[in-house]
Amino acid sequence: MRQKNQTFTARTATSIIIANMVGMGVFTSLGFQLADINSVFALLMLWVIGGIAAFCGAVSYAELGAALPRSGGEYNFLGKLYHPSLGFVSGWVSATIGFAAPIAAVALAFAKYSDAALPGEWSNAVEKTVAVSLVLFLAITHSLTRNLSAGLQNVFTLIKIILIIGFCAAAFTITPAPQQISLLPQPGDFSIIFSAPFAVALIYVSYAYTGWNAATYIIGELDTPQTSLPKILMAGTAIVMVLYLLLNAAFLYAAPMEAMKGEVEIGYIAAQSIFGENGAKIAGAMLSLLLISSVSAMTISGPRALQVLGEDIRTFSWFSKTNDSGLPYIAIIFQSMIAIIFILTSSFKTIIIFAGSMLALSSFMTVLGLFILRRRNASRDTSYKAFAFPFTPIVYLLITGVTLIYVIQDNPKTALVGLSVILVGLAVYAVTRNNDKA
Repeated sequence: MRQKNQTFTARTATSIIIANMVGMGVFTSLGFQLADINSVFALLMLWVIGGIAAFCGAVSYAELGAALPRSGGEYNFLGKLYHPSLGFVSGWVSATIGFAAPIAAVALAFAKYSDAALPGEWSNAVEKTVAVSLVLFLAITHSLTRNLSAGLQNVFTLIKIILIIGFCAAAFTITPAPQQISLLPQPGDFSIIFSAPFAVALIYVSYAYTGWNAATYIIGELDTPQTSLPKILMAGTAIVMVLYLLLNAAFLYAAPMEAMKGEVEIGYIAAQSIFGENGAKIAGAMLSLLLISSVSAMTISGPRALQVLGEDIRTFSWFSKTNDSGLPYIAIIFQSMIAIIFILTSSFKTIIIFAGSMLALSSFMTVLGLFILRRRNASRDTSYKAFAFPFTPIVYLLITGVTLIYVIQDNPKTALVGLSVILVGLAVYAVTRNNDKA
């Protein structure tokens, strides 16, 4: 039995999922989607389909987590289901891209929203300084004590939910010149849903839903993971799906499509239509607060993959070091340093596509592994079984597979860079395993 100061509660784990998912993706994706899609029904269906995929993925991960209850997320699952080398590559990707890159993207979005909300105009250098400062502050906070780490996460996630609901309520009640939109399908909408631009737009939606699996990174720090993890995963994912649909409907109701097309600060543009210029600055500052919990949640989750990697491979044993609260402070600082490098060197859109596709590939292989688990444990009862199997994992695999195909077709250079990261990870694994045996 773990000591109380060595565990997270189910409430904290659920807040980590919600905060991981609801980040800058939902506040920026609509601008990119509007470049090729002008149908309200089709745009909302993007978020419905993405939510269905995420929920099916959560159902699948719940069974995997109950059967293989160890922290580390995909590192643990892929290493056990396929081969330790694939688990290592997943941990490698999580450290270098999977969490560090989204942290950088969200921190930059935080800086952009803060800039838009405050008087004057910040230079690019100032925005990056603000983003770096946020990453450093949260890295230090989550490296101190578990109570401080969990408390900060719970508070900012609660603030996030309250602000989103309040923003949506204001959009539907006080927008002075709302847009005439229909939530029902119009002629031609279904042809849009089956088009290539719709599939490409799913890339951004899939990225926005990334994080539904966050609780699997802290399985070893839950009191009763076999029973609590399924509830945590599914509840967190369902809540986020509802919030996403409300938010995008609010954006489309409040602001003209043309004003949002190709823009990043969608929330601020919608706030201008709802509250006016001065009110939008206040709303923009509030929206920037939403993003703090996202950086915070990823700062908690990601380093756990490095921690268990360090427990398994002697070369990286320093990642497994923890403080008196059981927090992997070295792994947290290391991941945050990589995030800072991304902030200083990468563009916003590049981070979204690159990180999103790599995370999607990792989760695709993990959900596929559920079939391997079922075959191995065909006669063994587990504490949780994915309902509607094999329908739920197949739905996730189909939606995610189509998205990955379009990523490769639309961004072949990104795919090649991703392949390079994987190959480097395999090479590092081979070297470190040989060193461990020496």
